[in-house]
Amino acid sequence: MINKVVISRKARKSLKKVPFYIVVKLQAWVNDVEVQGLEGVRKVPGWHDEPLHGKGKGQRSIRLSKSYRAIYVIKEAQIEFVSIEEVHKHGY
Repeated sequence: MINKVVISRKARKSLKKVPFYIVVKLQAWVNDVEVQGLEGVRKVPGWHDEPLHGKGKGQRSIRLSKSYRAIYVIKEAQIEFVSIEEVHKHGY
């Protein structure tokens, strides 16, 4: 069961630039993973945990809001957050 979460230096830097409610939501996801494990949290539809395609292949994202996504990878039985990204509807 994967239940350890690491936030990379780049992701920590990104967190300083986002609204506070996004930081709170990410912390809630981290807490859920630590309690339920990654597989349990992936079953929760509200997180919208999904694999990325194209140049993001091998990474996954969770939705923190309509505008923000947290991108992560699984490394050595732990989750590492790579970045927090703002998504605009024109970017689709």
